[in-house]
Amino acid sequence: MRFGVDSLTDFAASALSACGVPGADAALTARSLVQADQRGIHSHGLLRLPLYVSALTAGGIAAQPQVAFVRDNGASAVLNGGSGLGQVVMQTAVDWTFERAPEHGVSCVAVENSSHYGAGAFWTDQLAARGIFSMLTSTTGPTVAVHGGSAKVIGTNPLTLAAPTADGEPLTVDMATSAGAFGKVIAARNAGRDIPAGWAVDAEGRPTTDPAAAAEGALVPFGGHKGSGLAVLLEALSGALTGATFAHETQDIWDNPASAMNNGHLLIALDAAAFNGRETAEAKVSALGAAIRDSGAGVRLPGEIEHETEAAQAESLDLDESTAAALTALADQLGLTRPQ
Repeated sequence: MRFGVDSLTDFAASALSACGVPGADAALTARSLVQADQRGIHSHGLLRLPLYVSALTAGGIAAQPQVAFVRDNGASAVLNGGSGLGQVVMQTAVDWTFERAPEHGVSCVAVENSSHYGAGAFWTDQLAARGIFSMLTSTTGPTVAVHGGSAKVIGTNPLTLAAPTADGEPLTVDMATSAGAFGKVIAARNAGRDIPAGWAVDAEGRPTTDPAAAAEGALVPFGGHKGSGLAVLLEALSGALTGATFAHETQDIWDNPASAMNNGHLLIALDAAAFNGRETAEAKVSALGAAIRDSGAGVRLPGEIEHETEAAQAESLDLDESTAAALTALADQLGLTRPQ
């Protein structure tokens, strides 16, 4: 079903505002969700808006959090998100990075007491636009079994890496370290379709393509033991440097909207100007991209498809019928005009 981008953005912001979220914070979060759908990353788009509303209503997410730095060492800091929307918390972290990365060449923010921040590229795009290379990762709820196991002990532990270019769009990898994103499992369950083989096991540890069984069981890491090892280390990096909790210590917000996730994020930024210069660094990344693109007729650069999809859906976009129905129900629940 096709909807106008402006209509969806206004609706999402209104839904969040109806839960007590301040206007600017609601608008930021709405832009994050809608951009994910524009880019075809529906697992991080408006599929999650009803969940955010449920969590705001139940108390798992604070509508007006006290976001504050609890430690600031100049080039590194710890940020407490006050159990707020992850987008609100991450914008504070990114804004701090804009200030400190040029001053020190490198800056790092470790975040505690946060929640889901949406698609990681929403944040690294902002940094790349200023010539800043970046890495972003996060803990999540318990959804993934490590290689060789079947218990949900870690999360999907997203990893976003971005390198600015001289051509405008950065090279970006934005991915879960599970074989599939948990949001895609929820989307498949809502739509009544199977998930790909190799994504998940059921509660007894048997491979499954049934999204409902996968939600009751566990996702598996991509790449076998290699992806599993990467996921475990990202869990450590994003959870151990602050008072954040590891996935196995939390109850997933999908299961209990009142669960304060205390997610941990880690953002590392490298200002190209402090190394071999922004212009030189961006030109080199562009040259690398050109060499990669020329290596085969079907080669695409990391992040290229998402940017093209967003451009093609600049004014309107398609949503699954299940997501559209959920938004309609949410509009009726909150007494809002349905998105069109």
